[in-house]
Amino acid sequence: MTPAARKIAAEIERHGPIPFSRFMEIALYDPECGYYLAGCDPFGKEGDFYTASQLQPVFGRIAAAFVRSLRDEMGAGAEFTLVEWGAGRSEMAEAFAEFNYTAVDVGRGAPPAEFSGVVFANELFDALPVDVVRARDGRWREMRVGRKDEGFGWVEGDPIAGLDEPAEDGRWRERPVRMEETLLAMTAGLRRGFVVVIDYGYTARELARFPQGTLMAYRRHQALDEIFAQPGEQDLTAHVDWDTLLSAAGALGLDLVRFESFAQWLLRSGEQDQFAGALQSESEVEATRLRRQLTTLLVSMGETFRVAVWRKAAGKQK
Repeated sequence: MTPAARKIAAEIERHGPIPFSRFMEIALYDPECGYYLAGCDPFGKEGDFYTASQLQPVFGRIAAAFVRSLRDEMGAGAEFTLVEWGAGRSEMAEAFAEFNYTAVDVGRGAPPAEFSGVVFANELFDALPVDVVRARDGRWREMRVGRKDEGFGWVEGDPIAGLDEPAEDGRWRERPVRMEETLLAMTAGLRRGFVVVIDYGYTARELARFPQGTLMAYRRHQALDEIFAQPGEQDLTAHVDWDTLLSAAGALGLDLVRFESFAQWLLRSGEQDQFAGALQSESEVEATRLRRQLTTLLVSMGETFRVAVWRKAAGKQK
């Protein structure tokens, strides 16, 4: 067993089957043995997955141009600050250096107590813990994690009170448990400015595409169904429930400015100079590499990912 698996097993022995969100919390975020905190580097060629932030410098240049436009819209000067939430290993630091950049991630960094500017989060919400439910006999029931043989398996729990959505037998789905508190933490110090979130996910009308839910593991750049294997040594992720996130943002007093596909956002951000700034290079070899990065962003991620931009007016947070 991995160290995280031993910790999970001990908790199940003490308390019985646990919510999946608790399994995910230990597997990813435990200070001693969690995937994100145990000293491994999950990103890039030698890790388990890529994010847009590893496609440098193109993604950084495009994002910086977009943030620049938000700064101009605000009319902000030297006090303008950019806080990246879920900054990973801070690949965006160079691109965002002109904006009083602050990186915040699990266990490191803290936003200013009060600031004006932009909160930026790329692929943050897909890594937050979720609970899992399955429909049976017309009711949604919590699926908990128990011991199975030498590992872990699903244990059906009680019907979920208050979850009145149509429940077609056999369907699975995830329910976010830390979305609202994370969004609140991200925006607590923002006096006025914008919140930009980039992530993959679904809206309510797209949910039918995922009858078995969206939960998956990532290891060595492969998407895996074996979510209980090797806790603490592989990534776990679920698509973002955009309707819930949009609703949570509205409840906090954030005003939605734009909600669009990643491809639309990329094209909008690069249209002013036809991507000349993003693709600027000193050699044809470098130019080819940058064009490939842009193609990957547009084609591989363009319609799967979405971008939400909210505005926060002074004194608006509830």
